[in-house]
Amino acid sequence: MQMYKNRSKLLFAGIVGNLLEWFDFAIYGFFALTIGKVFFPKEDPVAQVIAAFGVFAIGFLMRPIGGLLLGYIGDKYGRQKAMLISVAAMAIPTFFVGILPGYETLGLAAPILLLLLRMIQGLSVGGEYTTSIVYMLEHTEPRRRGFVGAFAVSGAVGGILLGSAFGAFLASTLSPEALQEWGWRVPFLMGLILGLAGLYLRREPTAQGAPVVRSSNPLSDSLRFHRRVMLQISGLTMMNAVAFYMIFVYLVSWLETVDGIAPENALQINTISLLILIPIMIFSGWLSDRIGCKRILVAATCIISLLAWPLFTLLHNPDVAMIYIGELGFAVIIGFYLGAQPAFIVKVIPSAVRCTAAGLGYNVTLGIVGGLTPMVATWLVSRTHDDLSPAYMIIFAGLCSLVALMTMHEKPEQLAS
Repeated sequence: MQMYKNRSKLLFAGIVGNLLEWFDFAIYGFFALTIGKVFFPKEDPVAQVIAAFGVFAIGFLMRPIGGLLLGYIGDKYGRQKAMLISVAAMAIPTFFVGILPGYETLGLAAPILLLLLRMIQGLSVGGEYTTSIVYMLEHTEPRRRGFVGAFAVSGAVGGILLGSAFGAFLASTLSPEALQEWGWRVPFLMGLILGLAGLYLRREPTAQGAPVVRSSNPLSDSLRFHRRVMLQISGLTMMNAVAFYMIFVYLVSWLETVDGIAPENALQINTISLLILIPIMIFSGWLSDRIGCKRILVAATCIISLLAWPLFTLLHNPDVAMIYIGELGFAVIIGFYLGAQPAFIVKVIPSAVRCTAAGLGYNVTLGIVGGLTPMVATWLVSRTHDDLSPAYMIIFAGLCSLVALMTMHEKPEQLAS
């Protein structure tokens, strides 16, 4: 059929676009310790980390606005237009972060400019993920939507993996002085090149997909008629908002400051775990097409709520092998959850408001809860003197998502074929 023609090109554009976006966005988290030293006063090392993660959080807090703006554009003017804007809005500020002078040169202006650039990045990433999964799944035959949705999220995780791998390479090949002086800037400078590649891939329509009913005012219709499903999606997102950014972003700094692991080793552990995460997500998406998304999501929330504390005890261990086991345990559980989530979200929202409702519901939680997770976890460990306290945040998030899931039902008929 014509609607499924050029599917490989469509999937490649969606996956690579997410990869480029998330490489640009995630490298900030991996270099948070170094960025804190460059852009903030040196009086208190803990305050530097909290301040750096605070700017990280501000970028996430912009996600709901980005999800709203780009979701509105996607519903009213077309998915592809929104995705082109999102790539440009990520690449340009990422490049400028790479050339921005630090606190010693600009004083207070340095963190302020860093904050503004991070806010623009947040707008971009807020609309990219949800709009791209909607676009990809609307062009996919019903029996493969879980599988394709898993590939969509794999592009995002692949970008984070690429950032982690590149960070590990720089940390292992450069001296600490060189890394702080100029090495951390290299992946940010690459943002412009990656952005141009993303624009090239998305410059032309890739396929004619399923017919989409357009709303004259998708924001108004979402708020008037679909508040319940947006609240449910926000609850559903609690699990990955806390667990993912705790384990694959914050944990790099936690292993360095709490366990005393060298930066290159912490990034290597993170990179390997992200590498394991991708095939787990793809398998989860494949399985969801056979047994249903909801069953997998419910199982994952129950398991992580039970095992979060034991797995964190493995992470807090002098034996590196135990640390690997702990993080890989988290990777398997989170991978099953993330792989089944995209298709489930798209299925429960009508096509006329799909980008807007998904963008708001998903990004409100990711923006507020996910963005604040590394900073809150840093503060919690420092305040309570309990190195395992982040585990309780994961348990709470898992239970919240479980409650949301119990009120939701898969509705395959919602997604036009």
